[in-house]
Amino acid sequence: MVPAHQGGGVMRVDLLTETVAGLDEALAAVDSFDRALVVGLLRPHAVQAAGLAELANAVAGTPLAGRVAEAAEKAAAGAAGEDHFMALAAARAALVGSVHDALAERVEEATGRSRSGESTGETVPEPAARQAANLLAAARSWLADLARCGWKGIDHDVVSGAATVVSAMLPDPDLRRLATVLDGFAAELAASCPGSALDRVPVRRWADLWSRAMVLTVPGAADVPVTGTATGRLLPLGVDVQEHATAVQAQVHAVFEPADGAASRLVRANVSVPKPDTVVGAGLWQLLRPHMSLLAAVSEGRSMDLTDMPVTSEGDLLWSDARARSGTPADPFATARVALSTATAFATAPLDRHPARIAAPVFLEGYRAQQDDDGLTFTVAGHRLAVDTDRIPTAGPLTPEAVAASQACVGLLRWDAGVFVVQPLAAETTVRKKPVAVHAGAWAGGTTDKAGARAEKAATDAGAVLRERAGRLLRK
Repeated sequence: MVPAHQGGGVMRVDLLTETVAGLDEALAAVDSFDRALVVGLLRPHAVQAAGLAELANAVAGTPLAGRVAEAAEKAAAGAAGEDHFMALAAARAALVGSVHDALAERVEEATGRSRSGESTGETVPEPAARQAANLLAAARSWLADLARCGWKGIDHDVVSGAATVVSAMLPDPDLRRLATVLDGFAAELAASCPGSALDRVPVRRWADLWSRAMVLTVPGAADVPVTGTATGRLLPLGVDVQEHATAVQAQVHAVFEPADGAASRLVRANVSVPKPDTVVGAGLWQLLRPHMSLLAAVSEGRSMDLTDMPVTSEGDLLWSDARARSGTPADPFATARVALSTATAFATAPLDRHPARIAAPVFLEGYRAQQDDDGLTFTVAGHRLAVDTDRIPTAGPLTPEAVAASQACVGLLRWDAGVFVVQPLAAETTVRKKPVAVHAGAWAGGTTDKAGARAEKAATDAGAVLRERAGRLLRK
Protein backbone atom coordinates (compact mmCIF):
# COMPACT_ATOMS: atom_id res chain seq x y z
CA MET A 1 0.00 0.00 0.00
CA VAL A 2 1.16 3.53 -0.82
CA PRO A 3 1.64 6.05 2.04
CA ALA A 4 -0.83 8.93 2.19
CA HIS A 5 1.79 11.58 1.47
CA GLN A 6 2.40 9.84 -1.86
CA GLY A 7 -1.29 9.76 -2.77
CA GLY A 8 -2.19 6.39 -1.28
CA GLY A 9 -4.64 5.30 1.38
CA VAL A 10 -2.43 4.77 4.44
CA MET A 11 -2.44 7.59 7.01
CA ARG A 12 0.93 8.64 8.43
CA VAL A 13 0.13 8.21 12.12
CA ASP A 14 3.79 8.81 13.00
CA LEU A 15 3.38 12.46 11.94
CA LEU A 16 0.49 12.88 14.37
CA THR A 17 2.68 11.99 17.33
CA GLU A 18 5.49 14.44 16.53
CA THR A 19 5.80 17.85 18.19
CA VAL A 20 4.41 20.80 16.25
CA ALA A 21 6.85 23.73 16.32
CA GLY A 22 5.59 26.82 18.15
CA LEU A 23 2.40 25.15 19.36
CA ASP A 24 3.27 25.12 23.07
CA GLU A 25 4.42 28.75 23.02
CA ALA A 26 1.20 29.97 21.38
CA LEU A 27 -0.98 28.04 23.82
CA ALA A 28 1.09 29.32 26.77
CA ALA A 29 0.31 32.91 25.76
CA VAL A 30 -3.38 32.04 25.42
CA ASP A 31 -3.39 30.37 28.84
CA SER A 32 -1.71 33.39 30.46
CA PHE A 33 -4.44 35.68 29.17
CA ASP A 34 -7.15 33.19 30.15
CA ARG A 35 -5.90 33.16 33.74
CA ALA A 36 -6.26 36.94 33.83
CA LEU A 37 -9.97 36.55 33.04
CA VAL A 38 -10.50 34.26 36.02
CA VAL A 39 -10.09 37.08 38.55
CA GLY A 40 -11.18 39.84 36.19
CA LEU A 41 -9.73 43.04 34.81
CA LEU A 42 -11.52 45.61 36.94
CA ARG A 43 -8.68 45.81 39.46
CA PRO A 44 -5.82 43.83 37.89
CA HIS A 45 -2.92 42.48 39.92
CA ALA A 46 0.61 41.70 38.78
CA VAL A 47 -0.37 38.22 37.58
CA GLN A 48 -3.06 39.60 35.28
CA ALA A 49 -0.74 42.31 33.99
CA ALA A 50 1.85 39.66 33.13
CA GLY A 51 -0.74 37.62 31.26
CA LEU A 52 -1.86 40.65 29.27
CA ALA A 53 1.73 41.51 28.42
CA GLU A 54 2.41 37.95 27.25
CA LEU A 55 -0.60 38.09 24.93
CA ALA A 56 0.61 41.40 23.49
CA ASN A 57 4.13 40.05 22.99
CA ALA A 58 2.76 36.99 21.18
CA VAL A 59 1.22 39.16 18.44
CA ALA A 60 4.09 41.65 18.22
CA GLY A 61 5.10 42.14 14.61
CA THR A 62 1.57 41.50 13.34
CA PRO A 63 -1.01 44.09 12.21
CA LEU A 64 -2.62 43.73 15.65
CA ALA A 65 0.53 44.69 17.56
CA GLY A 66 -0.14 48.38 18.25
CA ARG A 67 -3.80 48.08 19.22
CA VAL A 68 -3.21 45.02 21.41
CA ALA A 69 -0.25 46.62 23.18
CA GLU A 70 -2.40 49.66 24.00
CA ALA A 71 -5.30 47.43 25.09
CA ALA A 72 -3.04 45.36 27.35
CA GLU A 73 -1.65 48.52 28.96
CA LYS A 74 -5.13 49.95 29.56
CA ALA A 75 -6.46 46.65 30.90
CA ALA A 76 -3.47 46.28 33.25
CA ALA A 77 -4.35 49.70 34.66
CA GLY A 78 -8.03 48.79 35.06
CA ALA A 79 -9.06 51.40 32.49
CA ALA A 80 -9.95 49.24 29.48
CA GLY A 81 -13.00 50.09 27.39
CA GLU A 82 -14.99 47.94 25.00
CA ASP A 83 -12.63 48.63 22.09
CA HIS A 84 -9.70 47.47 24.20
CA PHE A 85 -11.48 44.25 25.14
CA MET A 86 -12.26 43.71 21.48
CA ALA A 87 -8.57 44.04 20.61
CA LEU A 88 -7.64 41.51 23.30
CA ALA A 89 -10.31 39.08 22.08
CA ALA A 90 -9.05 39.47 18.51
CA ALA A 91 -5.47 38.79 19.59
CA ARG A 92 -6.52 35.66 21.43
CA ALA A 93 -8.57 34.51 18.43
CA ALA A 94 -5.56 35.09 16.17
CA LEU A 95 -3.31 32.98 18.40
CA VAL A 96 -5.84 30.17 18.62
CA GLY A 97 -6.25 30.42 14.86
CA SER A 98 -2.51 29.99 14.38
CA VAL A 99 -2.68 26.82 16.48
CA HIS A 100 -5.50 25.57 14.27
CA ASP A 101 -3.48 26.29 11.13
CA ALA A 102 -0.42 24.44 12.42
CA LEU A 103 -2.49 21.40 13.39
CA ALA A 104 -4.44 21.47 10.11
CA GLU A 105 -1.17 21.50 8.19
CA ARG A 106 -0.01 18.46 10.15
CA VAL A 107 -3.29 16.69 9.32
CA GLU A 108 -2.73 17.44 5.63
CA GLU A 109 0.74 15.93 5.81
CA ALA A 110 -0.55 12.81 7.57
CA THR A 111 -3.51 12.23 5.26
CA GLY A 112 -1.93 13.41 2.02
CA ARG A 113 -4.83 15.78 1.38
CA SER A 114 -4.75 19.49 0.66
CA ARG A 115 -7.06 22.39 1.39
CA SER A 116 -8.50 24.88 -1.06
CA GLY A 117 -10.63 27.96 -0.70
CA GLU A 118 -12.06 27.67 -4.19
CA SER A 119 -15.80 27.11 -4.52
CA THR A 120 -17.55 24.48 -6.58
CA GLY A 121 -19.82 26.07 -9.13
CA GLU A 122 -21.09 29.50 -9.88
CA THR A 123 -20.72 32.34 -7.43
CA VAL A 124 -23.76 34.03 -5.99
CA PRO A 125 -24.04 37.39 -4.22
CA GLU A 126 -23.67 37.57 -0.46
CA PRO A 127 -26.75 38.36 1.65
CA ALA A 128 -27.31 42.09 1.79
CA ALA A 129 -29.07 42.29 5.16
CA ARG A 130 -27.01 43.95 7.90
CA GLN A 131 -27.15 43.32 11.60
CA ALA A 132 -28.73 45.61 14.19
CA ALA A 133 -25.89 47.76 15.53
CA ASN A 134 -27.60 48.53 18.84
CA LEU A 135 -28.03 44.85 19.71
CA LEU A 136 -24.42 44.10 18.82
CA ALA A 137 -23.32 47.00 21.02
CA ALA A 138 -25.47 45.71 23.89
CA ALA A 139 -23.91 42.26 23.58
CA ARG A 140 -20.44 43.77 23.51
CA SER A 141 -21.22 45.80 26.65
CA TRP A 142 -22.33 42.67 28.52
CA LEU A 143 -19.20 40.79 27.49
CA ALA A 144 -17.04 43.71 28.63
CA ASP A 145 -18.74 43.58 32.04
CA LEU A 146 -17.91 39.88 32.26
CA ALA A 147 -14.23 40.58 31.54
CA ARG A 148 -14.13 43.21 34.25
CA CYS A 149 -15.69 41.07 36.97
CA GLY A 150 -13.97 37.80 35.91
CA TRP A 151 -15.24 34.27 36.33
CA LYS A 152 -14.70 34.39 40.08
CA GLY A 153 -16.74 37.58 40.28
CA ILE A 154 -19.86 36.54 38.38
CA ASP A 155 -23.24 36.60 40.07
CA HIS A 156 -26.82 36.29 38.85
CA ASP A 157 -27.19 40.05 38.42
CA VAL A 158 -24.25 40.20 36.01
CA VAL A 159 -25.14 37.05 34.10
CA SER A 160 -28.84 37.90 33.72
CA GLY A 161 -27.88 40.96 31.66
CA ALA A 162 -27.63 38.70 28.62
CA ALA A 163 -31.29 37.64 28.72
CA THR A 164 -32.81 40.75 27.15
CA VAL A 165 -30.10 40.90 24.48
CA VAL A 166 -30.61 37.25 23.51
CA SER A 167 -34.41 37.64 23.42
CA ALA A 168 -34.11 40.61 21.08
CA MET A 169 -31.60 38.83 18.82
CA LEU A 170 -33.29 35.47 18.35
CA PRO A 171 -36.06 36.64 15.96
CA ASP A 172 -33.43 37.99 13.55
CA PRO A 173 -31.81 35.18 11.50
CA ASP A 174 -28.70 37.31 10.95
CA LEU A 175 -28.19 37.56 14.71
CA ARG A 176 -29.16 34.02 15.66
CA ARG A 177 -25.61 32.66 15.52
CA LEU A 178 -24.36 35.16 18.10
CA ALA A 179 -27.57 34.83 20.12
CA THR A 180 -27.04 31.07 20.41
CA VAL A 181 -23.47 31.53 21.63
CA LEU A 182 -24.53 34.15 24.18
CA ASP A 183 -27.49 32.08 25.36
CA GLY A 184 -25.43 28.94 25.92
CA PHE A 185 -22.59 30.90 27.54
CA ALA A 186 -24.95 32.72 29.90
CA ALA A 187 -26.64 29.43 30.85
CA GLU A 188 -23.29 27.91 31.81
CA LEU A 189 -22.34 30.96 33.84
CA ALA A 190 -25.74 31.06 35.57
CA ALA A 191 -25.40 27.41 36.58
CA SER A 192 -22.03 28.26 38.18
CA CYS A 193 -23.08 31.33 40.17
CA PRO A 194 -21.74 32.68 42.41
CA GLY A 195 -18.30 32.47 40.85
CA SER A 196 -16.63 33.04 44.22
CA ALA A 197 -17.80 29.58 45.32
CA LEU A 198 -16.34 27.73 42.33
CA ASP A 199 -13.72 25.13 43.19
CA ARG A 200 -12.82 24.58 39.55
CA VAL A 201 -13.21 27.03 36.67
CA PRO A 202 -13.34 25.83 33.01
CA VAL A 203 -10.74 28.47 32.19
CA ARG A 204 -10.07 27.81 28.51
CA ARG A 205 -13.67 26.97 27.61
CA TRP A 206 -15.11 30.18 29.07
CA ALA A 207 -12.33 32.26 27.55
CA ASP A 208 -13.06 30.57 24.19
CA LEU A 209 -16.75 31.46 24.46
CA TRP A 210 -16.02 35.00 25.63
CA SER A 211 -13.55 35.81 22.84
CA ARG A 212 -15.70 34.07 20.23
CA ALA A 213 -18.78 36.05 21.23
CA MET A 214 -16.84 39.32 21.44
CA VAL A 215 -15.48 38.95 17.89
CA LEU A 216 -18.94 38.02 16.58
CA THR A 217 -20.27 41.40 17.77
CA VAL A 218 -18.35 43.03 14.91
CA PRO A 219 -20.96 43.82 12.23
CA GLY A 220 -20.87 41.21 9.48
CA ALA A 221 -18.60 38.79 11.38
CA ALA A 222 -21.37 36.22 11.76
CA ASP A 223 -22.37 36.26 8.09
CA VAL A 224 -22.15 32.90 6.31
CA PRO A 225 -21.36 33.74 2.68
CA VAL A 226 -22.61 31.35 0.03
CA THR A 227 -19.83 31.08 -2.51
CA GLY A 228 -21.25 28.66 -5.05
CA THR A 229 -23.49 25.75 -5.91
CA ALA A 230 -22.80 22.03 -6.05
CA THR A 231 -24.06 19.76 -8.82
CA GLY A 232 -22.92 16.15 -8.80
CA ARG A 233 -22.86 13.02 -6.66
CA LEU A 234 -22.67 13.01 -2.88
CA LEU A 235 -21.11 9.94 -1.22
CA PRO A 236 -21.78 9.89 2.56
CA LEU A 237 -19.03 8.74 4.92
CA GLY A 238 -20.79 8.97 8.26
CA VAL A 239 -22.80 11.04 10.72
CA ASP A 240 -21.56 12.97 13.74
CA VAL A 241 -24.34 13.60 16.28
CA GLN A 242 -23.90 16.48 18.72
CA GLU A 243 -26.46 16.56 21.50
CA HIS A 244 -27.27 19.07 24.22
CA ALA A 245 -30.14 19.24 26.69
CA THR A 246 -32.25 21.50 24.48
CA ALA A 247 -30.82 20.98 20.98
CA VAL A 248 -29.36 18.33 18.70
CA GLN A 249 -27.37 18.49 15.46
CA ALA A 250 -26.53 15.81 12.92
CA GLN A 251 -23.55 16.55 10.68
CA VAL A 252 -23.08 14.31 7.66
CA HIS A 253 -19.52 14.11 6.32
CA ALA A 254 -19.26 13.14 2.67
CA VAL A 255 -17.20 13.14 -0.52
CA PHE A 256 -18.68 15.24 -3.31
CA GLU A 257 -17.92 14.38 -6.93
CA PRO A 258 -18.75 17.36 -9.22
CA ALA A 259 -20.70 16.55 -12.37
CA ASP A 260 -18.23 18.54 -14.49
CA GLY A 261 -15.41 16.12 -13.66
CA ALA A 262 -13.54 18.48 -11.36
CA ALA A 263 -11.62 17.10 -8.37
CA SER A 264 -13.73 15.59 -5.60
CA ARG A 265 -14.21 17.62 -2.41
CA LEU A 266 -14.89 16.93 1.26
CA VAL A 267 -18.19 18.53 2.29
CA ARG A 268 -20.59 18.57 5.24
CA ALA A 269 -24.34 18.84 5.56
CA ASN A 270 -25.89 19.88 8.87
CA VAL A 271 -29.34 19.80 10.38
CA SER A 272 -30.05 21.25 13.84
CA VAL A 273 -33.31 21.26 15.78
CA PRO A 274 -34.44 22.15 19.30
CA LYS A 275 -35.42 19.21 21.46
CA PRO A 276 -37.05 18.39 24.81
CA ASP A 277 -34.57 17.04 27.34
CA THR A 278 -36.67 13.86 27.61
CA VAL A 279 -35.93 12.86 24.00
CA VAL A 280 -32.64 10.95 23.89
CA GLY A 281 -30.94 8.09 22.06
CA ALA A 282 -32.51 6.88 18.83
CA GLY A 283 -35.49 9.13 19.49
CA LEU A 284 -33.39 12.06 18.29
CA TRP A 285 -33.79 10.92 14.69
CA GLN A 286 -37.54 11.62 14.87
CA LEU A 287 -36.71 15.27 15.38
CA LEU A 288 -33.98 15.43 12.72
CA ARG A 289 -35.34 13.13 10.01
CA PRO A 290 -38.12 15.38 8.64
CA HIS A 291 -35.65 18.19 7.91
CA MET A 292 -33.07 16.42 5.74
CA SER A 293 -33.62 13.54 3.31
CA LEU A 294 -29.88 12.87 3.36
CA LEU A 295 -30.30 11.06 6.68
CA ALA A 296 -32.40 8.37 5.00
CA ALA A 297 -29.74 7.94 2.33
CA VAL A 298 -27.07 7.51 5.02
CA SER A 299 -29.18 4.88 6.76
CA GLU A 300 -29.79 3.00 3.49
CA GLY A 301 -26.18 3.26 2.28
CA ARG A 302 -27.02 5.28 -0.83
CA SER A 303 -25.51 8.24 -2.64
CA MET A 304 -27.44 11.41 -3.47
CA ASP A 305 -27.52 13.40 -6.68
CA LEU A 306 -27.36 17.17 -6.08
CA THR A 307 -28.45 19.93 -8.43
CA ASP A 308 -27.39 23.52 -7.69
CA MET A 309 -27.11 22.89 -3.94
CA PRO A 310 -25.74 26.06 -2.25
CA VAL A 311 -22.33 25.53 -0.64
CA THR A 312 -20.34 27.86 1.61
CA SER A 313 -16.66 28.67 1.37
CA GLU A 314 -16.02 26.13 4.16
CA GLY A 315 -17.69 23.24 2.34
CA ASP A 316 -20.99 23.31 4.22
CA LEU A 317 -23.94 22.40 2.03
CA LEU A 318 -26.98 24.58 2.77
CA TRP A 319 -29.27 21.61 2.46
CA SER A 320 -32.50 21.73 0.46
CA ASP A 321 -34.42 18.52 -0.18
CA ALA A 322 -35.76 20.07 -3.38
CA ARG A 323 -32.22 20.07 -4.81
CA ALA A 324 -31.38 16.46 -3.96
CA ARG A 325 -32.62 13.02 -4.96
CA SER A 326 -31.68 9.53 -3.87
CA GLY A 327 -28.97 7.88 -5.96
CA THR A 328 -27.28 4.53 -6.34
CA PRO A 329 -25.99 2.31 -3.50
CA ALA A 330 -22.77 3.69 -1.99
CA ASP A 331 -20.93 1.85 0.77
CA PRO A 332 -19.09 4.32 3.04
CA PHE A 333 -16.15 1.94 3.43
CA ALA A 334 -15.82 1.61 -0.34
CA THR A 335 -15.93 5.42 -0.59
CA ALA A 336 -13.29 5.73 2.13
CA ARG A 337 -10.99 3.20 0.49
CA VAL A 338 -11.29 4.59 -3.03
CA ALA A 339 -12.16 8.29 -2.89
CA LEU A 340 -11.25 9.71 0.51
CA SER A 341 -7.48 10.05 0.11
CA THR A 342 -7.77 12.14 -3.08
CA ALA A 343 -10.62 14.42 -1.99
CA THR A 344 -9.68 18.06 -1.37
CA ALA A 345 -10.80 19.81 1.82
CA PHE A 346 -12.22 23.33 1.83
CA ALA A 347 -10.32 26.04 3.68
CA THR A 348 -11.58 27.06 7.13
CA ALA A 349 -13.10 30.53 7.44
CA PRO A 350 -10.84 32.96 9.37
CA LEU A 351 -13.09 33.33 12.42
CA ASP A 352 -13.70 29.58 12.61
CA ARG A 353 -10.03 28.69 12.98
CA HIS A 354 -9.92 26.84 16.30
CA PRO A 355 -8.44 23.44 17.22
CA ALA A 356 -11.88 22.25 18.30
CA ARG A 357 -13.08 22.73 14.72
CA ILE A 358 -10.66 20.15 13.34
CA ALA A 359 -12.68 17.13 12.21
CA ALA A 360 -10.94 15.56 9.23
CA PRO A 361 -12.51 12.40 7.78
CA VAL A 362 -9.99 9.54 7.80
CA PHE A 363 -9.89 5.84 7.02
CA LEU A 364 -7.86 3.37 9.09
CA GLU A 365 -7.34 -0.36 8.68
CA GLY A 366 -4.78 -2.98 9.59
CA TYR A 367 -4.43 -1.58 13.10
CA ARG A 368 -4.33 -3.37 16.45
CA ALA A 369 -6.97 -2.18 18.91
CA GLN A 370 -6.01 -2.19 22.58
CA GLN A 371 -8.12 -1.34 25.64
CA ASP A 372 -6.37 -0.33 28.86
CA ASP A 373 -6.81 2.07 31.78
CA ASP A 374 -6.09 5.03 29.51
CA GLY A 375 -8.88 4.03 27.10
CA LEU A 376 -9.00 2.50 23.64
CA THR A 377 -6.11 3.01 21.23
CA PHE A 378 -5.28 1.92 17.69
CA THR A 379 -1.68 0.93 17.01
CA VAL A 380 -0.82 1.67 13.37
CA ALA A 381 2.66 0.81 12.08
CA GLY A 382 3.97 0.87 15.65
CA HIS A 383 2.39 4.23 16.54
CA ARG A 384 -0.52 4.62 18.96
CA LEU A 385 -3.56 6.75 18.15
CA ALA A 386 -6.14 7.40 20.88
CA VAL A 387 -9.78 6.61 20.11
CA ASP A 388 -12.43 8.98 21.48
CA THR A 389 -15.22 6.55 22.31
CA ASP A 390 -17.03 9.18 24.41
CA ARG A 391 -18.10 10.87 21.17
CA ILE A 392 -19.87 7.76 19.85
CA PRO A 393 -23.58 8.69 19.93
CA THR A 394 -26.15 6.56 21.72
CA ALA A 395 -28.50 7.21 18.79
CA GLY A 396 -27.03 4.36 16.73
CA PRO A 397 -25.80 0.77 16.94
CA LEU A 398 -22.09 1.67 16.95
CA THR A 399 -20.56 0.95 20.38
CA PRO A 400 -17.07 1.14 21.91
CA GLU A 401 -17.05 -2.66 21.98
CA ALA A 402 -17.70 -2.84 18.23
CA VAL A 403 -14.86 -0.38 17.61
CA ALA A 404 -12.50 -2.36 19.85
CA ALA A 405 -13.25 -5.52 17.84
CA SER A 406 -12.86 -3.81 14.44
CA GLN A 407 -10.22 -4.17 11.74
CA ALA A 408 -11.19 -1.02 9.79
CA CYS A 409 -12.67 2.30 10.81
CA VAL A 410 -14.06 5.45 9.19
CA GLY A 411 -13.75 8.35 11.58
CA LEU A 412 -12.95 11.99 12.22
CA LEU A 413 -9.45 13.04 13.18
CA ARG A 414 -9.65 15.57 16.02
CA TRP A 415 -7.28 17.31 18.40
CA ASP A 416 -8.17 17.13 22.08
CA ALA A 417 -6.22 17.75 25.30
CA GLY A 418 -2.96 18.19 23.42
CA VAL A 419 -3.08 15.05 21.25
CA PHE A 420 -4.69 13.84 18.05
CA VAL A 421 -7.57 11.40 18.52
CA VAL A 422 -9.93 9.59 16.16
CA GLN A 423 -13.70 9.70 16.61
CA PRO A 424 -15.28 6.57 15.05
CA LEU A 425 -18.19 7.05 12.64
CA ALA A 426 -18.27 3.44 11.47
CA ALA A 427 -16.40 0.23 12.23
CA GLU A 428 -15.90 -2.90 10.15
CA THR A 429 -15.50 -6.31 11.78
CA THR A 430 -15.33 -9.86 10.48
CA VAL A 431 -18.17 -12.25 11.28
CA ARG A 432 -17.95 -15.78 9.89
CA LYS A 433 -15.17 -14.67 7.55
CA LYS A 434 -17.33 -11.89 6.09
CA PRO A 435 -16.90 -8.12 6.68
CA VAL A 436 -19.74 -6.57 8.69
CA ALA A 437 -20.01 -2.79 9.06
CA VAL A 438 -21.65 -0.95 11.95
CA HIS A 439 -22.46 2.74 11.43
CA ALA A 440 -23.25 5.47 13.97
CA GLY A 441 -25.96 6.78 11.62
CA ALA A 442 -27.50 3.42 10.76
CA TRP A 443 -30.78 4.32 12.49
CA ALA A 444 -31.05 7.79 10.94
CA GLY A 445 -33.72 6.75 8.44
CA GLY A 446 -35.53 4.33 10.77
CA THR A 447 -34.71 0.96 12.29
CA THR A 448 -36.05 -2.49 13.00
CA ASP A 449 -33.44 -2.98 15.72
CA LYS A 450 -35.19 -3.75 19.01
CA ALA A 451 -33.24 -1.24 21.10
CA GLY A 452 -33.61 1.46 18.46
CA ALA A 453 -37.32 0.78 18.02
CA ARG A 454 -37.89 1.03 21.78
CA ALA A 455 -36.10 4.39 21.91
CA GLU A 456 -38.14 5.64 18.94
CA LYS A 457 -41.39 4.60 20.63
CA ALA A 458 -40.35 6.30 23.88
CA ALA A 459 -39.61 9.48 21.94
CA THR A 460 -43.02 9.26 20.23
CA ASP A 461 -44.75 8.90 23.59
CA ALA A 462 -42.76 11.76 25.11
CA GLY A 463 -43.56 13.98 22.14
CA ALA A 464 -47.27 13.21 22.39
CA VAL A 465 -47.30 14.08 26.08
CA LEU A 466 -45.46 17.36 25.49
CA ARG A 467 -47.80 18.36 22.65
CA GLU A 468 -50.81 17.60 24.82
CA ARG A 469 -49.43 19.70 27.69
CA ALA A 470 -48.59 22.56 25.33
CA GLY A 471 -52.14 22.40 23.99
CA ARG A 472 -53.52 22.75 27.48
CA LEU A 473 -51.39 25.82 28.15
CA LEU A 474 -52.50 27.45 24.89
CA ARG A 475 -56.16 26.81 25.67
CA LYS A 476 -55.93 28.52 29.05
